[in-house]
Formats: sequence, C-alpha cells, structure tokens
Amino acid sequence: MEKIFEQVLLYDFYGELLTPHQRNIYEDAVCNDMSLGEIAKEHGISRQGVHDLIKRCDKILQDYESKLHLVARFGTVREKIGEIEQLTRLNQTGQMETISGEEPKLQERMERIRSLSREILKEL
Repeated sequence: MEKIFEQVLLYDFYGELLTPHQRNIYEDAVCNDMSLGEIAKEHGISRQGVHDLIKRCDKILQDYESKLHLVARFGTVREKIGEIEQLTRLNQTGQMETISGEEPKLQERMERIRSLSREILKEL
C-alpha cells in the first residue's frame, strides 16, 4: 500500500513530464488499478511491454524526485502546517488547547508559529 501511495505522489508531481503514452499506461496501472493484462489489451501491447514501461516510469519518476525533491519538500511543509494548526487549535470554549499536558503559553506558541512560517517560506 505504501508503494502505491508513493507512486501516486510521484505521479502527481512529475506525471506531466512523462510522454502521453507513458502517462496513459502508468495512470492505468497505478491510479486506476488495472491489471497488466487489461492494460495490454486496451493499448495493444504485450503484458511484458506494460510491465517494462511501468518499471521504466517508476525509475524516471524516482530520478526526478532525487534531483528536484518536490515530494520531500511537500511532506516537510505539510508537517509544519499540521504543527501550526495544532498550535492554534481552540477547544469548545474558545480557549487554546493544551499540548502534551502543558498550559498554553501564547507568546511561545506565536514564536513557534513564526519560526515554522519562516521555515516553510525557505522550503518554497
């Protein structure tokens, strides 16, 4: 399951850099969960050809990520935004929620939010 999630993320970020033929077959395999046989029949190529093309696309997408690191940056930014959301969360009474049993210290939270914001901007 994790491999499929990684493939979909890579495809979301770099899929447009594949040729239309590669994109169609890779999308059928990864996003549409079609079997090699179904894809081969639909596109008029052998199952082995489909398999080879999927492996080639995996490598191409991994190579893009190893050079550009867009997926990794996206993950980092997403984590920091999650932390900002936690720092600003209010309970039902409109008071700041405690984090890890600590009473909310507004000044410390604001400074952490500023720090996270600067880190996010550096990532972009």
